[in-house]
Amino acid sequence: MQLVMFDIDGTLMETMKVDGECFVRSFAEVFGFTDIDSDWSHYPHVTDAGIFHEIYASRMGRPPIALDVSRFREHFIELLAVASLQSPFAPVAGAGRLLSRLACSDSHRVSLATGSWRDSARLKMASAGMCFDDYPAASADDALERESIMKLSEQRAGERYGGPFAGTVYVGDGVWDARACRALGIPFIGVGSGVRAARLASEGAVRDFSEDGLFLESLDELSRRASRTGRAIIRPSIGPEVQ
Repeated sequence: MQLVMFDIDGTLMETMKVDGECFVRSFAEVFGFTDIDSDWSHYPHVTDAGIFHEIYASRMGRPPIALDVSRFREHFIELLAVASLQSPFAPVAGAGRLLSRLACSDSHRVSLATGSWRDSARLKMASAGMCFDDYPAASADDALERESIMKLSEQRAGERYGGPFAGTVYVGDGVWDARACRALGIPFIGVGSGVRAARLASEGAVRDFSEDGLFLESLDELSRRASRTGRAIIRPSIGPEVQ
């Protein structure tokens, strides 16, 4: 079996814009923080927990305590809930069908590794017609660093599905996903359109999931490369120039 590990925002759901808007608005409404840099690629850990800690510590001169995190999270999720009621979040084209196809496959298993907090990920997926709890998952509740989240997702997938796996592939939409894969030596498939696709071009981005065959061909090619090298995990060719 091969494990296919998915990011959520921008990969399975078109929620990057609304998620970012609610995140920035929460800083203003809970703590009065304005002029937030919303280019998440500028942050060392591109997760809800990592970005929150970085911004809070830089503004307050100290790390946040549990109450600070709780206040922000609750308000952020309330804003997301209101936004989802006004307009349900849209899945990335073909994402739901692809997840179902992989889940029924004899050769693939699915897990989630998201930089979102668990409650917000669950809310967003439900709004888009998908179920977070259908899959083993790790989130920003588990760690600040995306690499740790990915390793824990793989561990939980092994426990649920009876691993180990012949290989693991990560599917994401951000350059931070590519960096995490490079650090862990996990093959990366980039998914995006427009500007995101251009930034991910060197990582083998595909436009979307509307054609299952294109995505599955990418998985098969990574499997063949792993087989030829005799390694379960192969390092993606991501150069240090990625921004």
